[in-house]
Amino acid sequence: MDENQKLPVKVKLGFGVGDLGGNLYFTVIAFWLLNYFTDTVGISAAMAGIAVAIGKIWDALTDPMMGYISDRTRSRWGRRRPYLLFGSFLWFIAMIVLFTNPRLSNPTALFIWAVAAYCFLSTVFTVVNVPYSSLTPELTKDYHERSSLNGYRAVFMVVGTLIGAGAALPLVNSLPNRNVGFSVMGAVFGALMMGSALVTFASVREPGLASTVQPKAGFFRSSLHVFKTRPFMILLLVFMMNMIAVTVVSGTMIYYFKYIHDNEGLTTLALLILLVTAMVFIPVAVLVSRRIGKKTTYAAGMLLISVACLLVFALGHELGVVFVFVMMFAAGLGLSTTYPMPWSMVPDTVEYGYLQSGERREGGYYGIWTLFSKAGQGLAIAVSGLILHATGYVAEAAQTGLARLGIRLLIGPVTALFFAAGAFLLILYPLNEQRYGELQEKIEQMERERGIRGRASS
Repeated sequence: MDENQKLPVKVKLGFGVGDLGGNLYFTVIAFWLLNYFTDTVGISAAMAGIAVAIGKIWDALTDPMMGYISDRTRSRWGRRRPYLLFGSFLWFIAMIVLFTNPRLSNPTALFIWAVAAYCFLSTVFTVVNVPYSSLTPELTKDYHERSSLNGYRAVFMVVGTLIGAGAALPLVNSLPNRNVGFSVMGAVFGALMMGSALVTFASVREPGLASTVQPKAGFFRSSLHVFKTRPFMILLLVFMMNMIAVTVVSGTMIYYFKYIHDNEGLTTLALLILLVTAMVFIPVAVLVSRRIGKKTTYAAGMLLISVACLLVFALGHELGVVFVFVMMFAAGLGLSTTYPMPWSMVPDTVEYGYLQSGERREGGYYGIWTLFSKAGQGLAIAVSGLILHATGYVAEAAQTGLARLGIRLLIGPVTALFFAAGAFLLILYPLNEQRYGELQEKIEQMERERGIRGRASS
C-alpha cells in the first residue's frame, strides 16, 4: 500500500473498529468505576479514588515499556498485531475479574483487591492498546489522510463510548441485583473489547520490516528522546488536560442527575445526547479541519465544551433538565473535535521525532501517550473522589448543600478549567499542513542520503 495514496475503506474500518473496545474500556472506567467501587463494592470515596490512582501509577511502568517492546518485536504477524491477538483474550478475563464484587467485609482487604484487580486490567489494556495505537503513523504519511483515518476511528470511539455510557446502567439494572449486574456487564463488555481487537488483527496489515528503521537505543534513551520532541510534548499535555476534563465530567454525571435533579435514569439520556451529537458531527469536524487546521479545530471544540459546562454549573440546577440537555448538545458539538483531532495530530509529531533521531520508534511515542492519557484519567478520578469526600458526599443518602455544591463544581468549573487549559496550550503547537510538508521533504532527503527506501507495501 502506498502510504501517500488514499487508504481503502476496508482498512480504515478495520483499523477504526479496534478503538470501539478501547473507548468502551475508557468509558467504563471513567463513568462507572468510581461509582461501582463506592456504591456496589462498598469502598469509601476517598479510598476508591486512591485505588484508581495507584492503578494509574502502575501504568507508568507498563505503557512506555510496552511501546519499547513492540518496537522491537519480530513475528510473522508484524510488530504490533501479535499483541492484539493474544492480549484480547486476557482483556476479556480481566474485565470479569474487576467487575465481580468479591464481597469482602474487611475494608483493607477490599482496598487491596481493588488495587490488584484494576492493575491487572490496566496492564492487559496496555498490552493491546499501545501496539494498536502505534499502527497509526505506519498506515499513512499523508497529512489529511490521517485525519480521514482517525475520523473512522473516532466514529468507533463514540460507538464504544455510547455502549459504555448508554448500555451499562440498563444492563446492570436489568439483573436481580447490582452485584450480578456488574459481573454480567464485565463479561459482555469484555467480550466486545476482545472482539474489536481481533477484528483489527484480522483486517489490517503492517508495513514490511525491511523498510523500518529500527531503534537501537535502550529503553531509557528511547524514552528520553520522546520527551525531547517538543511538538509531541505540547500535544501530550493538551491531551492530558482533555482526558482529565472528560473523565471528571463523565464520572460526575451520574451523581449530578441522581442528587441534583433526583433522577438517576436521566444520566443515560444525557450521555446519549452528548455522544450521538459528537458522532454525527465528527465528519464535519474533519472537514472543518481541512479549512482552518487541526489545531484551531481542536481548540475551538474544547472551548465550546468549557462554556457549556460553566452554564450547567451556573444555571442547570435552576432551569432544569431541558436546559441541561441543550448544553449537552452544545458540548457534543465541541466533543466531536476532540475525538479525531488529537489522534490525527500525534502521528505528525512522530514524524518530527523520526527526523530528529533517524529511528522509527512509534511504540515509544504511543507508550508515553497512553501513559499520560491514563494518568490524566486516574488523576481525574482521584480528584473527583477526594472532592466528593471533602464536601461530605455519602453514598445512597440525601446530600447536604455542600455536597451538592461539590458535585456541581466538578461538572462545571473543574471540567471547564482543564478543557480551557488544553485549548490555550495548543497556541504553542508548531505543526500545520505547510510545516508538515516541509518536514516530509526533509525526511525524504534524509532517507535518500542514508539509502533507506520507502515503507513496504502492506
